[in-house]
Amino acid sequence: MNNVKGLLAASVISIQNSCFVYPACQNCFSRLILDSRRFNCLKCGCTGEAKDASYRYRLSLKIADTSDLFDITVFGSCLDPFFGVTAENLQRYIQDFNQLSGETNAETSTGALVQAVETCFIGKRFIFGV
Repeated sequence: MNNVKGLLAASVISIQNSCFVYPACQNCFSRLILDSRRFNCLKCGCTGEAKDASYRYRLSLKIADTSDLFDITVFGSCLDPFFGVTAENLQRYIQDFNQLSGETNAETSTGALVQAVETCFIGKRFIFGV
C-alpha cells in the first residue's frame, strides 16, 4: 500500500468530507459495518465486538499545484502528527465529549472538528506521495 510513485507539492483548497475517522478492518482496512454490539467487514468477513473495532484516519482533500486541481484521500497514521493523536484516540475523545456534554447531536462536535481541520490544512502547502 505504500507504493509511492511520485511526489506532488500542492496546496489544500478544501476539505471534501467531515468524517475524518472510520471504523476499519484490521485485516484489509475496509470500512466496518457496526451495530450496537458487533462489527462486520463486508470485504474479508472479519467479525468481532463493536467495542473492539479499531479506527483509522481518512481525509479527503481538494488540492492544487501550479497547473492542476486534484482530489486525493490521505489514509492512516501519517495523519497522527496533524491531529496530535491516533484515530482511535480521536474517536474516543469525540465519544467522551458527546457523552460528558450530554450532546445528543453529533453535528456539534463534528462542526468544531471540521473548523479545526480546515484551519490546519486549507491554504497550506504539503508534499503528497502519490
